[in-house]
Parts: sequence; structure tokens; C-alpha cells
Amino acid sequence: MSDLWHPGIQRVLEVASRKGVALDVRYVTASRHTPEEGATALGADPGQIVKSLVFVAPRPKGRLLPIVCLVSGRNQVDLGSLAAVTGEVEIRLATAMEVSDLTGYSIAGVPPFGYDRDVRIVMDQDLARYQWVWAAAGIDTAVFRVAPRVLQTLSNAVVSPVSAASWIRAGSASQLEPRLQVATGFSL
Repeated sequence: MSDLWHPGIQRVLEVASRKGVALDVRYVTASRHTPEEGATALGADPGQIVKSLVFVAPRPKGRLLPIVCLVSGRNQVDLGSLAAVTGEVEIRLATAMEVSDLTGYSIAGVPPFGYDRDVRIVMDQDLARYQWVWAAAGIDTAVFRVAPRVLQTLSNAVVSPVSAASWIRAGSASQLEPRLQVATGFSL
């Protein structure tokens, strides 16, 4: 079992506390390498597992802009949608070393907030389907449960349809119907 005083967990707890939220961090000893494994270990639906995926956009002089996508465990990020939402022309998945350097966390424990630097955060709108979701708490064996709206507030995330599953077929294969819910709660 891990120590609650781990610096990664403490950063997550401090950010939440500054915003008036007390998180209940739990340890998961069962394998969580996939959303399905995490969901089984937590008694949850795979869609309730928040994947904190780190992407990068290149900047001058070899610098990288980190973009963290909080994605439902059932979904995959659509890079075209992410590019449109962020306004970035080039985006790619960060390497494990880049994840660590840019967020201060190892790839298996990246939380949705609590980074050492400013990070753009985009949240998959499909997470709002659930009353509760589960996210990493700063190390690979620690998680916390949170309401999606609270997660959005804690992470200062922009909610958007960034996953391939955020577009559903309507009628024929040539028609796509967007399902977009903006942060104000109105459906478009």
C-alpha cells in the first residue's frame, strides 16, 4: 500500500483543498493497466474511468506545449477534434519522458490537475453522462471518485467533444450528428 503523503498525491489534495473540495483517495492494488481492469477493480463502468492523456504541440526552439485530455475510458481521442478545440495545427501523443517532464507525474499516475506548470486541459464531454468518475490521484495505485462537474472545476477544463465516440451516426453513413454539451449546461 502506498503512503498518502506521497508528493504526487499531496499536490492533488492541495489543489482540491484550495478549491474547497475534499477528495477521498483510495488505493487499488489490482491491475489498472486498462480502463476495463480499473473499472473491475473499482466496481465501476469502464466509461467512468478518466484517462489523463498527455498530448504536446510544438513551440519555437524545441519547446512543447502540454495538453491534457481527460477522456472517458470507453473513448479514444480524435486528434482532428482535439486540434480544432485547441486551435493547434500539430498535436501528438507525448512520450513517457515528456509526460513526466511536462506534468511532474509518471505516465501511469497522471491526475487531471495538480501540475508543476500551466497545462491546457480538455475534458471529454462523455464523462458528464456519469454521476461519478474515477481519476488517478498522482501515483499509479491511487485514485479518487469525483462528480464530472467538480472534476471540470478542479481541473479548469474546457469540456468538448474530443473523442471519436462523441459523434454518433444519424441515418446514413454520410451523416454525422454532433452531440455537444457546453459548460453552461445547454445542449447544442
